[in-house]
Amino acid sequence: MRLSSFSFACLAVTACIFSSLTAPAQTNASAQTYAPPFFADKERAKKLAVHFPLIEKLYREYAEKNHFPGYAFGVVLDGKLVFSGSGGFTDITKKTPATSRSLFRIASMSKSFTAMAIVQLRDLGKLQLDDPVYKYVPELKGQGLTKDAPEITIRHLLTHSAGFPEDNPWGDRQLADTEEQLIALIKEKISFSNASGIAYEYSNLGFALLGYIIHRVSGVPYSEYIEKNIWQPLSMTQSSWEFSKVAPPLLAHGYRWIDNQWKEETPLHDGVWGAMGGMITSIESLSKYVAFHLQAWPVRNDAETGPLKRSSLREMHQPWRISAVNARYQYPSGRACPQMAAYAYGLRVSEDCEGRKTVGHTGGLPGFGSNWVMLPEYGIGLMFFGNVTYAPTSYANVMVMDTLLRLSGIQPMVLPPSEIGRAHV
Repeated sequence: MRLSSFSFACLAVTACIFSSLTAPAQTNASAQTYAPPFFADKERAKKLAVHFPLIEKLYREYAEKNHFPGYAFGVVLDGKLVFSGSGGFTDITKKTPATSRSLFRIASMSKSFTAMAIVQLRDLGKLQLDDPVYKYVPELKGQGLTKDAPEITIRHLLTHSAGFPEDNPWGDRQLADTEEQLIALIKEKISFSNASGIAYEYSNLGFALLGYIIHRVSGVPYSEYIEKNIWQPLSMTQSSWEFSKVAPPLLAHGYRWIDNQWKEETPLHDGVWGAMGGMITSIESLSKYVAFHLQAWPVRNDAETGPLKRSSLREMHQPWRISAVNARYQYPSGRACPQMAAYAYGLRVSEDCEGRKTVGHTGGLPGFGSNWVMLPEYGIGLMFFGNVTYAPTSYANVMVMDTLLRLSGIQPMVLPPSEIGRAHV
């Protein structure tokens, strides 16, 4: 199957990347009889498990080839962590082995937690996504590329379309900055590369501002808000923002591979910029978050069970700004398959030539690299952490996911015929 021009247009204009999972509009009466998509294959878990030894080998060899001092990975299926593994060391000097409970800094994977907090506050009526940011950060009022540029909104910050220039790796070094330092930076006047609302350009500054807004709206720092309103409801007990609060045997130290040896990176303390990349967690804890995102699909009539409504989670998964179109994309196996990628709310989404839809995010900081990705239609998610600077974890997850799907032959959800359809057969 080749990705049609209609599919690209649909992704860019109507944000329907998950249309195959979305139910038709229902009246209150018909909603009671709506049957959601389901997995027809009852042996799918067993079909995946057969290939777990190969998956462990792929991660191990990839980590060794790319000089990861330590690593950990996990596979989530149908709401559970069904397989995990690890290797190497989280502390080279003490020879502390990495485990699925080791706490790694996950860098920009933190962004979706900040985005979730913002959406949760929206659902509580505390803010609106199209509010101008100056409502919460008055110092930003009137700042833009040109006089006719629209005011920056919260939605612009969520989708990297505020007009700020890309700030990697400069932003990676600002984790410990205070709110006062952030506001002082804004007062100095921001440099812009685009008018707001026009183009995608990755901005750590934008998510630092979202962390500041969470504090202004909720009355508590973003870190405290996320811990109480997201981590605790999901039982993510192996998580922290501040490395000095993590028990030393559990903390992964970050390293850089240079001159054929590992050099330990200086860790950065938590500050307002941590909202864009400061979170520290384990495979075991993050698996609960990945499972929570997966359970948002498909659309159904079940009772709500999480800290965020399923409809709001699905909103987080919708593509708002196209970030890449790759007509020559190839999977690690060498199979050519064009792909389009876009940015949602603190998450990246993509669709390939076979119609596979993915949601997730990569993280990279001095000393660390991480990635998580899920395929909602398949009910599966992967996580991979490494403690070397900007560890290229996303490529490994793409390789493993593609391998699992090809070898297991598991299929996506299927939509049963409606009562009206069955009545006319």
